Amino acid sequence: MLRVKTLVPSLCRGVNTAATKTAHHVPTLSQINSSATLPNLQSPSQLAQSSHLETLLPTNEFTQIKPKTKRPLLSNSKYEDSTYQLPQYVQTIGEVVIATLRLDMDRIRAGPIAGSHYYAECKTQSLQFADEELSPSAKFFYEELSLPRTFTQWFQITALHTWILSVRMRAMPFKYGRNYQQKIIDRFFRDMELRLHDEMNVNSSRISDQYLKDYNSQLRGIVCSYDEGFATDDAVLATALWRNLFNAREEVDFVKLEAAVKYVRGQLYILSMMSDREFALGKFRFVPPQEIVERFTEEQIAKMKAVAKEEYEPKDGKKILPSQKSKLSYEN
Repeated sequence: MLRVKTLVPSLCRGVNTAATKTAHHVPTLSQINSSATLPNLQSPSQLAQSSHLETLLPTNEFTQIKPKTKRPLLSNSKYEDSTYQLPQYVQTIGEVVIATLRLDMDRIRAGPIAGSHYYAECKTQSLQFADEELSPSAKFFYEELSLPRTFTQWFQITALHTWILSVRMRAMPFKYGRNYQQKIIDRFFRDMELRLHDEMNVNSSRISDQYLKDYNSQLRGIVCSYDEGFATDDAVLATALWRNLFNAREEVDFVKLEAAVKYVRGQLYILSMMSDREFALGKFRFVPPQEIVERFTEEQIAKMKAVAKEEYEPKDGKKILPSQKSKLSYEN
């Protein structure tokens, strides 16, 4: 398996893009908030559908995803089944071990939260198979934005969502944010390796490794260019989306490009309104492209903080279980 390091400034060196100047940018929540321009009361989906330009896509049957056997979303492990509950005695033993060894749960959670839960969120936004009905989020990308239904396009869309989450992860305390980033990137490439073999019928490990190296190089450029767009303005972000998500298409539909920018900015805004603890516990869900993101009022923000305080502060003398403890703030 190809080991992929967390995308940090040193990995952006040598990438042929002006974004290398801003690739090291570590955002604050206020910067994420202020960068999220939410211009009009149209959802990204509505905006994309308002375009009347016809887009002709190249067809390549080989790159379509037509697996004989589909892989599970994450794995066959019962521990990644959202309906699975640990037996009570196992939970009790676990709480004793955590308390006795004083384990740092903020570090331990990175695996199940970033590497499992958040990766599944990224993967499902554009997951598709030939001749199967698309999910609402996948329809936005493949039908409303007119993107080709290929494995490489799925990689581009999943990489975009991974980057969106990485922006919020970098705003966390460094040792935790970096760990979350590493877990989601590791899972991304492990899943691609398995999908190439099982669903794209790439049975040669040499060819598979070459694909993964190519995708790794692409991901470096993607992160650097999106970072530049995040740190500057919508025009630069639109250019990055055109170059990556739209594959530098010559006759790009600017209305659909604007819809993509609006979608990204909306996700970043919602992330900026979450505390470190809420995000680290897996509370975030991507806003469907059919929904409108509006700025919260001061009253709404105050109410959200009150709800978080009620949830995370010990009350009535009741102690928090060791597995639920966290050093991360719920007030930022």
